[in-house]
Amino acid sequence: MLQMIVVGVLVALAHWLLYRRLVLAPGVGGVARIAAAVLLGVLWIAAVAAAGAGSVFAPGPVRALIWLGWVWFAVLFYLLLGLLVIGVVLLILRVAGSTRRTRWLRVLSAVLVVAAVGAVGVGVFQAERIRVVETEARFANLPESFDGLRVAVVSDLHVGAARGPGFSERVVELVNAQQPDLIVIPGDLIDGSVELVGSDIAPLAGLRAKYGVLGVAGNHEGYVDDVATWLDFWETLGIETLRNEHTELTVDGATIDIAGVYDYDESAPYAPDLTAALDGTDPGRFTLLLAHQPRQVIEAADRGGIELQLSGHTHGGQMWPFVYPVRWANPTVSGWDRFGDLRIYTTVGVGAWGPPVRLGVPPEIVMLTLRRG
Repeated sequence: MLQMIVVGVLVALAHWLLYRRLVLAPGVGGVARIAAAVLLGVLWIAAVAAAGAGSVFAPGPVRALIWLGWVWFAVLFYLLLGLLVIGVVLLILRVAGSTRRTRWLRVLSAVLVVAAVGAVGVGVFQAERIRVVETEARFANLPESFDGLRVAVVSDLHVGAARGPGFSERVVELVNAQQPDLIVIPGDLIDGSVELVGSDIAPLAGLRAKYGVLGVAGNHEGYVDDVATWLDFWETLGIETLRNEHTELTVDGATIDIAGVYDYDESAPYAPDLTAALDGTDPGRFTLLLAHQPRQVIEAADRGGIELQLSGHTHGGQMWPFVYPVRWANPTVSGWDRFGDLRIYTTVGVGAWGPPVRLGVPPEIVMLTLRRG
């Protein structure tokens, strides 16, 4: 509830600024001014509701309002960013002694609103178009019986607020259509508590793969509920969770190790422990590591003995200009990379955190084919 109050106050201040700069300052009057005020009021309600969805109340009954609130957050971000640009332009005009600042303000304000709404509209469209990305990698010590193994990498659904079980069902249908041999989930399936949004990922029980479904927790699994509470729930859906541990996968008498660790940012008792995860593994075997954040590749590469890491978390930046801080904070952001003898694939994920908007970074399900050679 405190979260909703804080967001409510901050968003109210942002709305007042928008009203002053985009309605009052350009001289919008009459019915248009009243309509703008009413619209901002409705959007404020939607934004506050979005902030509490999944953690304070179940979003299901008002999912459309929650969706609107999160989309509005994206528009609001671009509007506020644009106001800074307009402010600089008007300052330059004042210094230059221009007498047409009001006219410029009207034109720039109109352009800003159209650009912000248009950009987010494109981002909403892109976020709904989930693509299947085919890729492969070759490894010298991969057993021959694993040559051609198809692994579906499904990460960062982030259902529970703007998106519900319908989105989970779409993902299940797309994944199953690829007929994977193995499905791995590098975390961040939900936003909220098991009690309020657990049912939103219930369709994941329908995931099908010859050798099962494996998953590790992301950072969002610990934001509202206890991490173990979410992982225990995953287990009821048929997802085998790796909690600083490993499992063996055997095909035609040959075996590889698949290890999984807790999220990079978690603390005890859920702090990541790579040593514990690899305890008892055969150093000569091919080892695949599931770790939510690509930042965990540094420790894995330094330790050695791991051929492949699969991660998510970054969303590829999700929306411009967030790609720049995301690149600064992570050693790798998307696709393939190499750190010493360790190769890593970082998926940009299927869903979207916060606003169901992806601008320039379309969502993906990765189909990875392992090859020997």
